[in-house]
Amino acid sequence: MDLRIFTEPQQGASYDTLLTVAKATEDLGFDAFFRSDHYLPMGNADGLPGPTDAWITLAGLARETRRIRLGTLMTAGTFRLPGVLAIQVAQVDQMSGGRVELGLGAGWFEDEHKAYGIPFPKEKFARLEEQLAIVTGLWATEHGKEFSYDGTYYQLEKSSALAKPAQGKVPVLIGGHGATRTPRLAAQYADEFNIPFASLEDSERQFGRVRAAAEAAGRKGDDLVYSNALVACVGKDDAEVARRAAAIGREVDELKANGLAGSPAEVVDKIGRYAAIGASRVYLQILDLDDLDHLELISAQVQSQLS
Repeated sequence: MDLRIFTEPQQGASYDTLLTVAKATEDLGFDAFFRSDHYLPMGNADGLPGPTDAWITLAGLARETRRIRLGTLMTAGTFRLPGVLAIQVAQVDQMSGGRVELGLGAGWFEDEHKAYGIPFPKEKFARLEEQLAIVTGLWATEHGKEFSYDGTYYQLEKSSALAKPAQGKVPVLIGGHGATRTPRLAAQYADEFNIPFASLEDSERQFGRVRAAAEAAGRKGDDLVYSNALVACVGKDDAEVARRAAAIGREVDELKANGLAGSPAEVVDKIGRYAAIGASRVYLQILDLDDLDHLELISAQVQSQLS
């Protein structure tokens, strides 16, 4: 079971804070550092000191880390033109020596689009499908050949399809709860399918849909990695769990029901139940980025039991 650290910087984090967490992620033996792609805080957070851009952040971290994978859950398709995104991700992959992964979604948070003058089209999912075709098509085009695309929303003519990632293939993550279109897109384009903040029952059902869609598309169901993203709140005793829950404005019982909360033994047990339904990777949503002791505890007493 791979454990990855997943941050939500729009809730309030500077680049320096993210760098500190990323370095701790690497030093403590976690597999990867991922971040969301949002420009406005959610809930009651003030978001100070203000938003940071996902791919600018990852470019900086690419030069400051050496081992961990780096990526997004999920890059908003509404934020970037697909040709530009292909260049950005390829460049960050080069900067990291081939450690980047691209989670790409349709985008959903209308308020942040209004706040920063970003168009919020109605046809987001159809656009996402074209974006995936373009980004992966550009990367797959051989050197010396050209890539063209004539879609409903995007047209590319005789692109040199440069720059290329350092990896032969950048892993693409697709995720979500949709019952039909999401599994179909994952079957066509994804190396990994991620379901965020879902119960065991909902995860098992969605993993089954994706496996079935992959097989219908001529792939093996197990060609994809299946993963969950779940909020983490771990403590060595009840008092520490309660303190960490209060720090992120959540209730312990709710976190235990909907996330990975409690003692290390409780969390190991629950991760094991996700593993039993096919998950081989968990993204631990860490909401208090100043609490590095939390990461140390998870590394020492949870991750050590899953390797």
